[in-house]
Amino acid sequence: MLLNTHSNRSLEAGTDEAGRGCLAGPVTAAAVILKEGFYNELINDSKQLSEKKRALLRPIIEQQVHTYAVVHIEPQEIDRINILNASILGMHYAIEQLIYQPEFIIVDGNRFKKYQEIPHQCIIKGDGKYLSIAAASILAKTYRDEYMNRIHEEYPMYQWKKNKGYPTKEHREAIRRYGTTKYHRKSFRLLPQQLKLDL
Repeated sequence: MLLNTHSNRSLEAGTDEAGRGCLAGPVTAAAVILKEGFYNELINDSKQLSEKKRALLRPIIEQQVHTYAVVHIEPQEIDRINILNASILGMHYAIEQLIYQPEFIIVDGNRFKKYQEIPHQCIIKGDGKYLSIAAASILAKTYRDEYMNRIHEEYPMYQWKKNKGYPTKEHREAIRRYGTTKYHRKSFRLLPQQLKLDL
């Protein structure tokens, strides 16, 4: 069951990202500060929700929370600083763009770097435990999916509208056939290496 907040602080931000394991497209981070007393029983970890439910919840979250922000970190930056640092950077940028500075930050996962002097706590599977992190996960996922749908029009052969840049068999086959694009993460292993044994 999702709890309303992690602490009794009224300005507590929950933050999460989407697209960390993808071969193409940005990693997208979101941060959310809930209004006191905000609750919606449908809100959950975005991975547990259908695309239809995420689409339904996004405007509710945007209209009813205290403040939110969503940020894309592009593939070139991911390649430059690595995916973990890019994910954390995205969360920092999202927090920075909030209208109100939080007093406390709760983060999905087990890795984060201190943001300014604001105390934080990492929570494994936090998107299934705390409402603000779950709301951030829904925003990150829906904004990223929107981005992938848009660039699908530019490169339809990779089927990003369907696979959203994740390493599906179909996506890897398209990379093998057509090569890479400016949206691919060159630092990732885009194709599995074939092992040959010298017998």
